[in-house]
Amino acid sequence: MNKSVSSDHYYAVIMAGGGGTRLWPLSRQAHPKQMLQLIGDRSLFQTSVERLQGVFPPERILVVTVANQAAQLREQCSQVPGENFLLEPLPRGTASVVGLAAIALQMRDPRAIMAVLTADHFIGNEGRFRGLLLTAQEIALDGYLVTLGIVPTYIATGYGYIQRGEMLGTYRGKQAYRVLRFKEKPNAKLAKEMLEAGDHYWNSGMFVWRVDRILEEFNRQMPALSTGLAQVSQALNTPQQREVLEGIWSGIEPETIDYGIMEKARNVAVIPAEGLNWSDVGSWDALFDVLPGDENGNIVMGGQHVGLDTHKSLVYVDQERRLIVTIGVKDLVVVDTEDVLLICRVDQAQRVRQIVRKLEKVNHDYV
Repeated sequence: MNKSVSSDHYYAVIMAGGGGTRLWPLSRQAHPKQMLQLIGDRSLFQTSVERLQGVFPPERILVVTVANQAAQLREQCSQVPGENFLLEPLPRGTASVVGLAAIALQMRDPRAIMAVLTADHFIGNEGRFRGLLLTAQEIALDGYLVTLGIVPTYIATGYGYIQRGEMLGTYRGKQAYRVLRFKEKPNAKLAKEMLEAGDHYWNSGMFVWRVDRILEEFNRQMPALSTGLAQVSQALNTPQQREVLEGIWSGIEPETIDYGIMEKARNVAVIPAEGLNWSDVGSWDALFDVLPGDENGNIVMGGQHVGLDTHKSLVYVDQERRLIVTIGVKDLVVVDTEDVLLICRVDQAQRVRQIVRKLEKVNHDYV
């Protein structure tokens, strides 16, 4: 199954409209996670675009976001043409993001293959990642919906899982497998069993498929959204585009591509993505996986920190002259912004989104 494949019809679609609520209070609706410089001197969004060099030229990179984030994203990555930014009137989950990109690409190139990628993940081994994208392209040409499965390295309860079945073949020297099932985030006992079984992967949320195949699945599994997308498609690049898009989007039920399509899709393949040094950087505790700590295992970002008997803690200060002092603490997250101070145990960092939901009901100034 090794064959010469042209990439002229291969496009990247970067999903960049999320809020990153688990990285609150640094990540806010007006300045979400993907715009932050959490790792190095580039934002997560800038890094996600730059690591595609050599596979996708800027004119074949599309960005799907919401209107109130578009200007900042365009400013951060001016090399991507302005017309390649697709704006959702409202966030409606990743299923609608994929659908909007699919109809835009179908109009541009009926033979298009799309790689659905994230704007806010960390990938340490970018060369290996680009190789996997080229492998996935070949598998997608055979009609499969392809997902990149991260080979698990520890017992994780914060990720969804993918169980592999029979081997489909070897593409560009890498084995591909049929997907047996997608599994929701497990408890610790089940996560341990899946890690030991060796046939499960973390769901990276990154997919590759032919545009005609994914639209076929929308028609079969999400007919209401498919009908709406057809109406939007008729209005694309016309004076009615905005009005039609807003009307359709206001009636869309929010749904993820995983639940809406992938769990019951036909011909789904997974490529084991080993050695990527991948993290979804989804919460404060996840930064311990990608950033080096000091001799006491502490991570200090921004501002100034003086610690005494402080271990395995993360301190973020967004004000240069602000000093944070910690004494006799361990496994803490301390995030100090201009208007919010967050303190929690590392093992409670996933619950930050619960605070955001609570604030959404009582005080939007802090969201």
